[in-house]
Amino acid sequence: MNAQKFSDPLDFVRLCPPFDQLPPQGLQTLEQSLEVAYLPAGTRVLEQGGKGSTHLYLIRKGSVRLERGGKVAMQLEEGDLFGYPSLLSQDTPAFDVTVEEDLLAYRWPAEVFRTLLLYPGFAQFFTQGLAERLRRAVQPDPTELKGVDLALPVGQLAERPPFFVPRSTSVQQAARLMRQNRISSVLVTGDPVGILTDRDLRNRVLAEGLPPDTAVERVMSTPVKTLAASSSLFEALAFMIAHDIHHLPLTEEGQITGVVTDTVFLRQQAKSPLYLARRIERAQGQEDIQGYGLELAGVVENLLSSGLGAAEIGRGVSALNDLLLRRLLRLAEHKLGLPPTPYAWIVFGSEGRMEQTLLTDQDNALIYAQASAQAADYFPKLAEFVVNGLLAAGFPPCPGGYMATNWQKPLADWLQLFRDWIERPTPRALLESAIFFDFRPLRGSLDLTPLRETVQEARLNRRFLAQLARSALEFRPPLTLFRQIRQDEAGLDLKKSGIAPVVNLARLYALAAGSEAVSTPERLRAAAQAGTMSEETAQTLTEAFAFLLRLRLREQLETFRKGQPAGNRVRLERLSPLERRHLREAFLAIREAQEATRLSFHTDQLG
Repeated sequence: MNAQKFSDPLDFVRLCPPFDQLPPQGLQTLEQSLEVAYLPAGTRVLEQGGKGSTHLYLIRKGSVRLERGGKVAMQLEEGDLFGYPSLLSQDTPAFDVTVEEDLLAYRWPAEVFRTLLLYPGFAQFFTQGLAERLRRAVQPDPTELKGVDLALPVGQLAERPPFFVPRSTSVQQAARLMRQNRISSVLVTGDPVGILTDRDLRNRVLAEGLPPDTAVERVMSTPVKTLAASSSLFEALAFMIAHDIHHLPLTEEGQITGVVTDTVFLRQQAKSPLYLARRIERAQGQEDIQGYGLELAGVVENLLSSGLGAAEIGRGVSALNDLLLRRLLRLAEHKLGLPPTPYAWIVFGSEGRMEQTLLTDQDNALIYAQASAQAADYFPKLAEFVVNGLLAAGFPPCPGGYMATNWQKPLADWLQLFRDWIERPTPRALLESAIFFDFRPLRGSLDLTPLRETVQEARLNRRFLAQLARSALEFRPPLTLFRQIRQDEAGLDLKKSGIAPVVNLARLYALAAGSEAVSTPERLRAAAQAGTMSEETAQTLTEAFAFLLRLRLREQLETFRKGQPAGNRVRLERLSPLERRHLREAFLAIREAQEATRLSFHTDQLG
């Protein structure tokens, strides 16, 4: 917005909140009463404890500083408002307002401001809290949405009631019923309910040479996986990908009322996540998954333009990445043979938290039950096959080497490693190992309960929590003493400046609450419910996190379109005044949470 030229002041004003919420008649009032003020640097506009403001000011160029007791509290710049607190309270100003840089401002008399407050959209700006403002900030403009609305209930896609057959029905009778009604599945009565699909007839009946009179109960899938019909289309998409199913029965009040198939979703969207999921499903080798990263970027762009939030997109992308990993592991097992001992393939970091959007560094490891000569030979080959497959798909290698080719150990060794981190939590060790506390198993029969229990025991170790708290303060939002955002020559790193601090705080407070939640929003909710974090702080950090993720994703897609690798940086001058305001508010909220953490966990007293 900085680069835009505004020949008419109203062109600029109508893009700034809350003026962008005014209807035509409100904008007409705004235009008729607009005044232009030019004030040189050093001008005292308002005085603390003095006469209240007579105008609402909107900064067009220049800046002002807010001071209390001679100390600068904040600096305001283009797109920021001032003067309204005393207009609302009809009290004396709480700050000195002094022009820092020569000021060009638009202003409106107090009576006009009070008239505009009659419009709810305008008034909400001055009454809603920070969390609500940040939540509204990530909601896309409805005029910019493309394609199907992924927030619609999936039940709207169910075109007819479900067909049920008894368990004793023959597969031939079931096949005839499916042909007559032009359906690709039937539900099988009983407790639990089962499902028979056209793929089951092909793979479990014809391919196995079973006779036509075979009862459906011998070849059906049970218990059937269902989802509430009120769930959104996106939730249904993610559910089908995560469970690798083609047919999804829908329920209302506990009863199955319809079935949707993946073909319905494929008709709804050209760049559907299910289309990519089915491609993964058919992959027979690394050559079949080349270009996955490019296709995924198209899916992400489509989901973003459909109005989906970055956190929801992260869950969908992670479900696709999970599917790819499981496919690679199945291919590896087919090539190498059955593993000599039970194992678990785990992911951590953003993939473990299901917060990955475009393809970023690999973060994975391998845990197996018992050390042996066979295990020492088998699992390095398994890890190499899968890691190379991910490289072929477009996943960059982890610069820190956090990949299964380097991190593969027996469970006993992993338990000892986690205990060492917890019992001897040096700052460097925690900084390097914190992402392992986000681990999520993807495939394998190894029971990881002992590892989860070890992690949960960490909440009883006050020294460990204090060190984890200190590591959560490692990255801080880059705000100046005047609460302005700093950026270097390369721009602003959104990950280090805001995303990572929220992730680290959520991990700390959820662990202190004894929660096993993995995603950042779920951890913040768990912390609020347990009382380790206030409800207000958790809600504000959740919305700040969503805002930062969406801002980063938008910039990543832009650089990706130019053929450049997706990064974490954004140039402040590319942001609108509203986005810069929200960014500063998000950073201030994160700083406040970090300061509360420093005091609560006494991090300054650590050796």
